[in-house]
This record gives sequence, C-alpha cells and structure tokens, in this order.
Amino acid sequence: MATIGNNNINAKLVLLGDMGAGKSSLVLRFVKGQFFEFQESTIGAAFFAQTLALNDATVKFEIWDTAGQERYHSLAPMYYRGAAAAIIVYDITSTESFERAKKWVQELQKQGNPNMVTALAGNKADLEDKRRVTTEEARTYAEENGLFFMETSAKTAINVNDIFYEIARRLPCAQPTQNPTGMVLTDRPAECLQTSSCCA
Repeated sequence: MATIGNNNINAKLVLLGDMGAGKSSLVLRFVKGQFFEFQESTIGAAFFAQTLALNDATVKFEIWDTAGQERYHSLAPMYYRGAAAAIIVYDITSTESFERAKKWVQELQKQGNPNMVTALAGNKADLEDKRRVTTEEARTYAEENGLFFMETSAKTAINVNDIFYEIARRLPCAQPTQNPTGMVLTDRPAECLQTSSCCA
C-alpha cells in the first residue's frame, strides 16, 4: 500500500484470549476478509501483516495471533513483550472466557509495555441470543482498566476493521517520543495522527 505523507509506523500487535474466543477468526477477517465456521486451533502462534492508511500516516501491523490453550500460556510473553498494541479477546457467550480475559489484562499490566495500546474485544456479537457477558459489564471493566472496548463479530465483520483502525489512531498518542520497543517510527508526527482527541 502506498505511503500517505511521510509518516510510516511499524507496530507489533498481539492477540490474547481464551481458546475458542475467536482470535484467529478476527485476524483472518481483518487481513483476508475471510471467515470459516470451523477454525482450527492455533498452535503456538501465527503471524500476519496488514497495512492501514490513516489520514496522514501508514501503519503496518505485525500481528501475532497466540494460541489460547493453557499449555501454550508460558510462550505468550515472547509475543507480547515489546508489543505496541494488544487485543484481548473474549466470547460474549462465555463468562469463563471473560474471566480469562481479565487475567490477561492483569498479566499485561504487570509485564507488558507500559505504553501499550490495549483493546478489549467482546467477540461473537452475532450470537446475541446466547449472550452471557453484558455490554455494560465489559465496558465498565474496560474503562476501569484503561482499555478501549468494542464488541465484534468475525462472522458478520461487525467492528472488526474498526478495532484495528482505532488502535492505529491511538498508537502515536500512547508512545513516548523515543522509539519504543515494538514500534519503528519514521518521521514521527509532531502530534497525534488524527487529532488531539484520538487519545481521549
């Protein structure tokens, strides 16, 4: 994709969450526009790259989709260490996956990059009739923990692109002026990419 303006940002983004929450489905929908009803579990981690054009910048995401199974948990720090952004995914039909998401938030707060842009994604929003986690509960939790929150559906594509674009908009706001780990800034913009409100 062509660079817009002179501002190029390469950012490492990691997806974390319980097995079956839909992390891989979200990434596939975002990167390839595809959805598979039966998605095989990720083993270890999978890597994707996708570039987004904002108003005056180009953001290239290096996306690490981590495995949700407990036996791979010990590998997760390899992927989130130094990441510029994280999406913590839970399944709105599973209170267990929401509780697991909270544990990921705690782990990132202790061990992750302190300037990380972190999103909480309530996936499977198309399954409203099976909902177990209310929007209000998740939004309140996100606000209390400095996350931004969206409900998504990899199946219907609701908010999938939006959550990645919102992360891209927030990246320059969250980062210190020196080059942080997980991001390479070229011709760093003097202020936020969009407007000063992108950090709000």
